[in-house]
Amino acid sequence: MDKINVFSEIGKLNSIILHRPGEELTNIVPSLMDELLFDEVPYLKNAQIEHDRFADILRDNGVEVHYIEKLAKESIVSDEIRQELIETFIDEASIRGLEEIKLVREYLESIKDNQKLIDKMIAGIRKEEIGLKSNSILSRKDSVREFYSTLPMPNLYFTRDTFALVGSGVCMNTMWSNVRQRESIFGDMIFKNHPAFKDNKPKYYYNKNSNYTLEGGDVIVLSNKIVAVGISQRTEGKAIVEFAKNLLSSDDGFEKVLCLALPISRSTMHLDTVFTMIDKDLFTVYPGIRGSLEILELTLQDGEIKIKELGKDIERVLSENLGTDGVTFIENGPRGMIDAEIEQWSDGYNTLAIGPREVVVYERNDAINELLYKNNVKLHKLVEGELSRGRGGPRCMSMPLNRDNYF
Repeated sequence: MDKINVFSEIGKLNSIILHRPGEELTNIVPSLMDELLFDEVPYLKNAQIEHDRFADILRDNGVEVHYIEKLAKESIVSDEIRQELIETFIDEASIRGLEEIKLVREYLESIKDNQKLIDKMIAGIRKEEIGLKSNSILSRKDSVREFYSTLPMPNLYFTRDTFALVGSGVCMNTMWSNVRQRESIFGDMIFKNHPAFKDNKPKYYYNKNSNYTLEGGDVIVLSNKIVAVGISQRTEGKAIVEFAKNLLSSDDGFEKVLCLALPISRSTMHLDTVFTMIDKDLFTVYPGIRGSLEILELTLQDGEIKIKELGKDIERVLSENLGTDGVTFIENGPRGMIDAEIEQWSDGYNTLAIGPREVVVYERNDAINELLYKNNVKLHKLVEGELSRGRGGPRCMSMPLNRDNYF
């Protein structure tokens, strides 16, 4: 497996980490959608077909694809690590009652195949699987929630969020929603225990047990000197300061963090839902954020973070920091904000660069895709109808492990 090397968003992509959707999607019911952060219920069979198409696009373009569930299984290299995984999972699963905790522990310990153990943790555990029954009348207050001992992790196929690989290190994230916090267990175990990292354990720029929330969809590696991070619905400013201090004091060579303050709403839950990098002078930008985007510059001086206000002119800030004569924004189609709002909802601004001016996009976003094509961008269009129901695009669904250096 390649070493961690992510010093840009646009260097040729060599290897990546995905999660193929599994039985966890079949455990989403309408009454749990809000808690599980879904607006609709995806159909598993088609979601898997679409996700396999996504992986094939990457493989066909020379990208080595790793699956987080398989890497997690390979990281269980001792009985001690296996037991630690079970205990950590139980601690973070919000199981109610000592007897139920005991039954969940016994159930997980009874699963001898490590891949099946990982898959069951992700899928969720129904009470009936551990010998418990719920009375629908007595449980009316919590409705369907009362039928689960541990909730499923349907958001895991958005592998971008739970950890971000930056430079040669790992940002292991504290998730905004408690229901997603368990997802980072697997990445944490991989980077600490997988045989590929046995002799070269990566440095951590953030820890999953921090007091402040930070998610990977808000982290964009603009160059080998600059990282952008969004203050969003799911990433707090104090988390960015903590991350920046660790990153800028490392030997990876980063010099500053640009902090972009987004409107706090579900539609702008992460920076990459409204802003992605196509080339050093080409970006997708949802026009709805242009007038409200406050930009801060974080640098390290004498061991402390210094903060400078840069205003709202994102075009000027990007041009100055990336050394270009200007930048071009892919914003909206011929119908203006109508196209922009529709295609922001269907993840048109969430592109995954596999090289400079070469991106994976959802086929459905005709207006933005046409603008990208007119700007000489090579498009790999993913035909889908189920994956976007989880509110995330190609960048959300992927965590680059290794890229060629571009800058």
